[in-house]
Amino acid sequence: MKINKGRMTAPAQGDFVVFLIGMRINNPLAFRKWVPVFMAMGKMLPELYKNPSLGFKSYEMWFSRTLILVQYWESSEKLLEYAKAKDSEHLPAWRAFNQAAAKSDAVGIWHETYLVQKGNSENMYVNMPTFGFGKVADLVPAVGKFKSAKERLGDQ
Repeated sequence: MKINKGRMTAPAQGDFVVFLIGMRINNPLAFRKWVPVFMAMGKMLPELYKNPSLGFKSYEMWFSRTLILVQYWESSEKLLEYAKAKDSEHLPAWRAFNQAAAKSDAVGIWHETYLVQKGNSENMYVNMPTFGFGKVADLVPAVGKFKSAKERLGDQ
């Protein structure tokens, strides 16, 4: 994996959505209860990447007892359209989870949605591979008007 040497930033060229989604394994021994939830996300991510018109841009994922995905979307409208689309992987998985959750609390799920307007975000990557929002926007050296967090935020 190529390391981008030095201080880099990825300025947002417009508004975007940060969507945090995940699951928590409440009972690690209830393997049959939480594996289907985990596998459902594994079906959604390829679907999202294969269809750029859906508005999904990229993600990062961490796995422990709580699985966390940080996703980047073009807009809240596109995110909500995907969530409700009858021909997507999401809707059947959501229905199956709700039915299973009524019978067992072995696994929990959660999400948080943040609408970010241009000029109201900043990021910094030092000696990192392309990561996070850096996968969505163009990485540039963090110099000049991008040198400090205050400057990247537009001196707000």
